Amino acid sequence: MIRIENSVVVKRPPEEVFAYATDVANLPEWQSSALEASIEGPMQAGATGTVVRKFLGRRIDSTIQVEEYEPPQRFAVHSTAGPVSFHVRQTVAPEGAGARISVVMEGEPGGFFKLAEPLVERAMRREVEGNFATLKDILEARG
Repeated sequence: MIRIENSVVVKRPPEEVFAYATDVANLPEWQSSALEASIEGPMQAGATGTVVRKFLGRRIDSTIQVEEYEPPQRFAVHSTAGPVSFHVRQTVAPEGAGARISVVMEGEPGGFFKLAEPLVERAMRREVEGNFATLKDILEARG
């Protein structure tokens, strides 16, 4: 089991940070492995969708389900199909003049990814750190 935690303070209102980070159409802008993502119907708990990523040179197609959608504080999704079983929970909280966005990701790699689990974990940690830096840059540039 891989568990990754990260957070960053963004100098933007919590509502704006939450709205941008939970809009799956924005994923390819700030998540380096995301190629495309969609949710069927309105964003809400129970909604389903797909995420396509390219990670460690391999294409990963995942079906996801939204577990929690409580703007502007909590968002959680988990995979229902795909080569990696995962759960992601994001929280957004006011901090100073901005917002702290935090993520906890847990996953159980399968197939090729299970064989390379230590490599997968290191690559995911680097990617999440880079993604949060990109998210911060994008949102703060709007101000």
